[in-house]
This record gives sequence, structure tokens and C-alpha cells, in this order.
Amino acid sequence: MTATVIDGKAFAAKVRGQVATHVARIKADHGITPGLAVVLVGEDPASQVYVRSKGKLTVEVGMNSYEHKLDAETSQADLLALIAQLNADPDVHGILVQLPLPKHLNEDLVINAIDPAKDVDGFHISNVGLLGTGQKSMVPCTPLGCLMMLRTHHGSLSGMEAVVIGRSNIVGKPMAQLLLGDSCTVTVAHSRTRDLADIVRRADIVVAAVGRPQMVSGDWIKPGATVIDVGINRIDKPDGGTRLVGDVDYDSCAQVAGAITPVPGGVGPMTIACLLANTLTACCRSAGLDEPQGLTV
Repeated sequence: MTATVIDGKAFAAKVRGQVATHVARIKADHGITPGLAVVLVGEDPASQVYVRSKGKLTVEVGMNSYEHKLDAETSQADLLALIAQLNADPDVHGILVQLPLPKHLNEDLVINAIDPAKDVDGFHISNVGLLGTGQKSMVPCTPLGCLMMLRTHHGSLSGMEAVVIGRSNIVGKPMAQLLLGDSCTVTVAHSRTRDLADIVRRADIVVAAVGRPQMVSGDWIKPGATVIDVGINRIDKPDGGTRLVGDVDYDSCAQVAGAITPVPGGVGPMTIACLLANTLTACCRSAGLDEPQGLTV
């Protein structure tokens, strides 16, 4: 058996196309343009690249992009003042503060200062609580992208057994909640789980988000299972240089799984696509418009 490759790049392009179509419609029918504000504090190179990419794709789908680049020495008070300004701005429907922040800033305080209705990362404690209790919320982008790909590949997920490896607030925990919402039987495992390989072997769906390069090997995978690899790790190549790998040993798992996401080109592109979808959803909710079908939970 050789697994079907779930092409995240193609899937993300389709999602962005759906977002662009809906944005054009609400512009024409209601004179509203969704706006996304991204706040970058400091000059972390990876964050700068990511913010540029977000800005470019935001404009490509027809939204307004507002970038706020602050010095690494920016105070907590000044950052919170900017967030308060963005919360009050009717042209801004989504607010994202790029993480990680400089160490002198309190990330929890900053995240929870964002208006929950504009929290397009889905990290605000109110959105976490709403998701956990099955209510309408802003959903974290990476788990949302994973769920979209699973729904498209399988149709109904009802009754399937899922194992999520990883318990982070950003991926593992919300992913488990989303799978429960789609009537999966869900086990949340992690690096300290006993008999981890045996637990994973039961799963129809495996979501690997533990942050350990190539930890999940092919002999852990139930034949025909769907493997979603959220990990992004850089490892040394034997001949020098580095390469990106996931938390899954792709070559061995692809021989057993029914479907698998590659790294790179799998889950990664879906994260920004779902950020744009969340911004559109936030805009529609604020204006009392119908939410875009298929782009939210």
C-alpha cells in the first residue's frame, strides 16, 4: 500500500479561492472589506517572513492588510494600547499578534487583551472555553486546517478512532476538541504516554503535533489510517546543510497509511489559509451576515 498524499498547497489554494469569492461578494453587496491587523514586535527573522507572507496573501484575497511593526523594546503598556486601538477600529475585523513575543512581554496578557470576536488565532481564553464546550468560537488556524482536510478526505468522521499526539494549547488540545465535535473517539497522547506506539496503532486518524522529528514510524500506523503531520522540524542532512521533516517518518508511514500529509507542503499552507478564513468569518459575524460555508466549524 502506498498512501494517498493530501496536498496542503493545493487545498490551501482552494480555500483562499473560496475566501476571495466571498470577500468580493460582501464588498459588492454590502460595501464591507474585511481587514486583518498583524502586530509584530521585534525582528525575529522567521516571524518577519511569516508576517510578510500573511500580508501578501491577505491582499491577494481582496482584504485590507494592516501591519504594525514595533521595536523589540516596546513596553507592555504600549502594546496593550495598540491592541485597544485595534479592538475599537471598525475597519479591523481580525487581530493577530505574532508569537513568540520578546521575553519581557506577557503573552497571556497580550492575547487576552484582544477582543475575542477579533481573535482570529483562536487563542483568547473565551474562545478556548467556547470551543471546549461546543459553542461557536474562533477556532485556532492549524487545527481548523487539519479538520478541513480530514472532512474532505473522509466525508463523515463519525465513529472513527483518532489519536492526537501532543497536548499544546495551539494544536493538540483544540484538535482533540474539534475531532470530538465531529463524533470521533479521541485519545490525547504525548511524549510521556506509556505504550504510545500501541495506542497509535488503534487509530483511524493520527494527528502528530508533538515537536519531535520523525518520532512516529510506519510500524506505529494502522494499515489504511490517515496521518496528519503537523510537525515542522529542521534536521541535519548527511551531506551537510539541513532539511525540514515532520513528526512522522514519512517514508515508512506512507507505505502503511491510507492517506498522509507531507512536510513541507501539507498542514503548513493551511494555517495561513485558515487565518484568512477566520478573518472573513469574524467580518461576517460582526456585520450580521451569513458565515461562509465550509470555512468554519
